[in-house]
Amino acid sequence: MIAKRIIPCLDVKDGKVVKGVNFVGLRELGDPVNMAKRYSEQGADEIVFLDISATNEARQTIVDMVERTAKNIHVPFTVGGGVRSIEDVNRLLQAGADKVGINSAAVHSPDLVKEASHRFGNQCIVVAIDAKKFDDGWHVMTHGGRKDAGIDAIEWAKKVESLGAGEILLTSVDADGVKTGFDIPLTQAIVDAVRIPVIASGGVGHPDHFTEVFQKTDVSAGLAASIFHEDTYTVKEVKDACIKKGVLVRET
Repeated sequence: MIAKRIIPCLDVKDGKVVKGVNFVGLRELGDPVNMAKRYSEQGADEIVFLDISATNEARQTIVDMVERTAKNIHVPFTVGGGVRSIEDVNRLLQAGADKVGINSAAVHSPDLVKEASHRFGNQCIVVAIDAKKFDDGWHVMTHGGRKDAGIDAIEWAKKVESLGAGEILLTSVDADGVKTGFDIPLTQAIVDAVRIPVIASGGVGHPDHFTEVFQKTDVSAGLAASIFHEDTYTVKEVKDACIKKGVLVRET
C-alpha cells in the first residue's frame, strides 16, 4: 500500500500567501518562502505553490520567488499559475520546481499538456482541475474558479490523463475555504475515472477531514491551506491523526 501524502498549499497573490472562501474574499496570511520552509521542516510530503492571480493578470509566475522557495525546502515542489507555454514550464522547472501545474491553459490549449509531458516527462506535469457542481454534474472552472468552461469535469480528467498528465490536482470550488471537509462525491468520481494519482483539495478544517477522504476514496494525497496557515494544526498533528485512524502516511 502506498502512503498517503499530506500537502500544504500556498496560494500567492502580489507576493503574499492569501486565502479566501469559494475562491473570493482573499486575506493576506504571510510570506510564501518562510511558510514553505516551515512546512518542509514540519514534515510535509510536498509543497504546492499557486500564483492565483497570474492567469487573470496575464503575467508569468513570479520566478524569483520560486527560486527562493526551492532553495529553502527539501521536499517535492509543485508550481502553477499563469502557465501558458512550453517556455513557461521550462522556466519553472529551471527555477527549481519539481512539477508544474497547468489549469486554464490546458483547457484552452490541450496540446500543451501533451507536448509538456512528452518533452519533460509526465511525472513533471500536473493538471489542476477546479470543479463546481451544477445541475448536470461538475463543470471545469477556469481563471481562479470564476469562469465556467462548460466542460464536464469527469470527462476532462479522462482527457488530460490521455494527453499525458502525470497527476491531477482536484479542487472543489464549492468546498474551498468552507472548512467542512473535502467534497467526497466529487473526489471519488474523479478517482474512479482515471488511473493517475489524484490530489484532493478544498474544504479542510480539521485533521479528521484528511482521514475521511483517505478512508472513503482512493485519492493519493490531501491538500490544505487554511488549517496550516492559521496555525490551527501542524503537518505533524494531521499525520498523527491519520495514523491514529489507521491511515498509512509517511511519518515525520
